[in-house]
Amino acid sequence: MSEDPNGAASAAPALRQRLAQVRGVSVPPRPLDARALAALAANPGCHRRALLDGAGVDKPRLAEALGVPSGFGQSQFAFMRGHAFEARVKADGGAELLRLAHACLGGGPAPDGGGEVPRLAAPGQAERVARTEEALREAAGRRGGWTLLDHPMLALEVAGSDAFLEPDAIVVHPDGGWSVVEIKSFPMLDGSADAAKVGAAARQAAVYVLALEEAAGRLAERLGGTPAVRHQVLLVCPKDFSNLPTGAAVDVRKQRAVTRRQLSRLTRVEDVAAALPPGVCFDPDRPPDELLRAVESVPASYAPECLSACELAFHCRERARAAGDVTALGRSVRGELGGLTSVEEVLTAAASPDGTGDGGDPGTDATVAALRRAARLRAEALATAGAGAPDRGPGCR
Repeated sequence: MSEDPNGAASAAPALRQRLAQVRGVSVPPRPLDARALAALAANPGCHRRALLDGAGVDKPRLAEALGVPSGFGQSQFAFMRGHAFEARVKADGGAELLRLAHACLGGGPAPDGGGEVPRLAAPGQAERVARTEEALREAAGRRGGWTLLDHPMLALEVAGSDAFLEPDAIVVHPDGGWSVVEIKSFPMLDGSADAAKVGAAARQAAVYVLALEEAAGRLAERLGGTPAVRHQVLLVCPKDFSNLPTGAAVDVRKQRAVTRRQLSRLTRVEDVAAALPPGVCFDPDRPPDELLRAVESVPASYAPECLSACELAFHCRERARAAGDVTALGRSVRGELGGLTSVEEVLTAAASPDGTGDGGDPGTDATVAALRRAARLRAEALATAGAGAPDRGPGCR
């Protein structure tokens, strides 16, 4: 966390202690990765996720303790296949990976075999960040050659706390440019891959690009200028149905801009933690009723998209449906309904003047007028369908 003369440095230990109490002092923090940050940026209004991720709460275990397990995670087979493919891509000093980087991104003469692969091992996350930045500085001083950073560690400040991120690789080009590499196990068939999976990979890579830009900013003074962080990342996947790697350049400028804007809108973790009732703790070993009260003490912003990104989505969906919240129907529906925030309000507004609603004139409210017109058309369609249906008799099916 950044230090300033106004006391931010002295507040950091207090915040860490408070977050440890929220998580459970005996529970190790769950690291905040790029996938979680991309999901958090997609829903910046959810204080619940911001707090749980910032405190390092084990959301999968928490969901199980609440009786709504998420079912997230890769199968063991997929996990092993992904690791085997990544090892193949990075073999021989990353020769194949650097060949793909040159073919897809350019940045200098073609590599002659593998490149420099500095050692990045260090005892802790902060030390690994420092070692990564030192390796980047050294690579920037070796103009004319290729350098591959295998599983570097980057730091990104999010909502007042530091997130440590580990991309698959970073390539330093002979011209001095830095590129993020994403290695995925889904295939590219005839040169293209599943659009949804590529989009998810692009959002994840955009988080790495933001963190790499922060590292470049910190190194700018020592390097005599800010290194060029490329906004095109290298996506490496198996080719067709083989285990041979192929690559594609993916432009993440749009995802980077959206992610940066959304992360900047996040409420700071300390503000959310300060609003908690005394004694709130998310230790999964606590009684379920106590955990339920703890979870419900933090406001959530559920949307159907959460089902593919958050372990607590099933719990939040149940609560949203029970409360009649229109966000359970989707953000687009919520946006169309304007100030109507509950299903009951929508049904009341849709009731015709001679029905069970308030009977008032919708006046200039376009949303209410549209709802009443839709309700009237639905009633007419049902009446027409009922009148035209043949009499099938009690024995017919």
